[in-house]
Amino acid sequence: MTYPDLIPALKPWIDEVRGKLVPNQPLSEVTWFRVGGPAQLFFMPADEEDLAFFLKNLPAEIKVTTIGLGSNLLIRDGGLDGVVIRLSGKAFGQIEVLDGHRLKVGTALPDVKVATAAAEAGIDGLSFYRGIPGGIGGALYMNAGCYGTETRERVAELRAVTRQGEIITLTNADMGYRYRKSNGPRGAIFTSAIYQGLPGDKEDILARMREITEKRESSQPTRAKTGGSTFKNPEGHSSWKLIDEAGCRGLKVGDAQISEMHANFLLNLGEADAHDIETLGETVRNRVRAKHGIDLQWEIRRMGHFVPGREVREFLDGDVFTGPV
Repeated sequence: MTYPDLIPALKPWIDEVRGKLVPNQPLSEVTWFRVGGPAQLFFMPADEEDLAFFLKNLPAEIKVTTIGLGSNLLIRDGGLDGVVIRLSGKAFGQIEVLDGHRLKVGTALPDVKVATAAAEAGIDGLSFYRGIPGGIGGALYMNAGCYGTETRERVAELRAVTRQGEIITLTNADMGYRYRKSNGPRGAIFTSAIYQGLPGDKEDILARMREITEKRESSQPTRAKTGGSTFKNPEGHSSWKLIDEAGCRGLKVGDAQISEMHANFLLNLGEADAHDIETLGETVRNRVRAKHGIDLQWEIRRMGHFVPGREVREFLDGDVFTGPV
């Protein structure tokens, strides 16, 4: 699938943009699942001011989608119309240790690098990020957490660029954090954040991080094409256990599979497309509903267009999936 080139319609101001602009960029190249159609226009800004200039001048009717490292993301095979923005590590990957056990970080950084930088500085409270396979921008957006700690407990301040091109500062309260969700300004793109940590001992923190690494690698498929944790845990339940009890461990649709190691992970075994992966996810939701009467909610962000004739229905419209397994 190919979209019309947007760049000619954005002249002459688009010539002043300093960042990278690519029409019809295949998004399969930037997601951990390695699936997904193209972005109509892919933009990697040179810096915060470049991003603000671009958004200020971009016509309001053009859709804007922001993606991070692509870890907890499923982009459908028809791709995304409008502009897809991704912040680069070169421009948005700074780390600065501040006084008072605080850390200022760019949102293009992987979570693990923030955990490591905090440990090296003797800042406790951020080691949980060692167990989250994603970037800081996504963590701020979805209130990522694990091992008993969530992002909302540590973030003190955020810097963002609005859809109108205004650079703003947000507090923790402005984000309206809930479980795996935030309610900040619609369309704002986070560029940096300040975390409030606790005083700690470097060696103790690094030892705890090693424990997290060992636990994660022994229980999760960390070296596979996956989107990380697939479904949110319903209150009082663990998604992996519900999925396992519904007989879905190892279940396959095409080259997509429920992990044998951890039943809340979807895998691309090599040649799956987004349709296979989402169909498998909805099959799991259908079977868990039939077995337990519980509707699992996706934790992975799904976005983009279906290829016509290859749509995936929620819960498969209640029909039991009978395709290849």
